[in-house]
Amino acid sequence: QVQLVESGGGLVQAGGSLRLSCAASGSIFSINNMGWYRQAPGKQRELVAAITSGGTTNYADSVKGRFTISRDNAKSTVYLQMNRLKPEDTAVYYCNADGWYGSSWLSWGQGTQVTVSS
Repeated sequence: QVQLVESGGGLVQAGGSLRLSCAASGSIFSINNMGWYRQAPGKQRELVAAITSGGTTNYADSVKGRFTISRDNAKSTVYLQMNRLKPEDTAVYYCNADGWYGSSWLSWGQGTQVTVSS
């Protein structure tokens, strides 16, 4: 079992910044991909950003140039730095990771609310 615990969400004004963190713990031998997804009310969950074990990143077009994903492999932690936030960024943000421990695993965090006021 692998647990992902997110932190760093909250309420911020448009144009502000937040930094999300997600720490993995449990039966981890290796972590491959880590990512952040979000789900706004009435909408489907969508990929925000992802990062491979080698550091290759991928971003949704809507956040390119504003959000930065990074990871600390020694701490099994992924971060999402969110700058120039917009009201449309309001959503529950979920951390996601996959890896290997005898067999492949995939885990989701419980989600953290990000609210951007106009």
